[in-house]
Amino acid sequence: MRLNVFVMLAALALISGACSNKGVDNLKLENQDDSLAYAIGVDIYSNLKRGSDLEVDPLYLAKGMIDAKEGNSIFIDAAAGGYIMMVMQERQEKQLEEEYKDYIAENKEFLEKNKEEEGVITTESGLQYKVLEMCEGPKPGIRDTVLVHYTGKLINDTIFDSSVQRGEPAQFKPSTLIKGWAEGLQLMPEGSKFMFYIPYDLGYGTKGAGQTIKPFSTLIFEVELLDVINK
Repeated sequence: MRLNVFVMLAALALISGACSNKGVDNLKLENQDDSLAYAIGVDIYSNLKRGSDLEVDPLYLAKGMIDAKEGNSIFIDAAAGGYIMMVMQERQEKQLEEEYKDYIAENKEFLEKNKEEEGVITTESGLQYKVLEMCEGPKPGIRDTVLVHYTGKLINDTIFDSSVQRGEPAQFKPSTLIKGWAEGLQLMPEGSKFMFYIPYDLGYGTKGAGQTIKPFSTLIFEVELLDVINK
């Protein structure tokens, strides 16, 4: 049986005529169809609750189903899905902010102090960079291919990636990289060496990356632009 049929049956089992606790409480399972609809409602609600602390009022859940069935929903299908994603993302980020509040404060303090260091420049986006060696070659565009050597570390000096240690430069397009890298590379003339100090919102955001880069991590890169291959 298709999912939309499951949903319809669950809604009809939850509400008969009026959306009220009393109306739902008075529903009786008269036959197998009633019992099936009731079981589907239990299953839908259990799946919503499983693995989360999301509080969903079954009455409003059922009202949404009924309104959608009758064409009276305040959301079109796509808008409802987008709203769900937006709310869930906001709640998840609030939970993460609470979980990582000390780490967030530590990284914020680092960036606040670092921007006062001699030679550090802060762009409008919040990217901080420092010129270690400036050359006069061409600067790459967002869709150019570049050849670089780099070492990436966290504010506690933990190295999480390094083409220098691998002994082989990396080749890629700025357009495929995190925002901080993409912006920083376009500031560099070919042959130059910069330091990038990338806030989490220009890096891996609230998700982090791998086992080493936690959510809300500031990323520090020493980058040498060896070649703009197809400028």
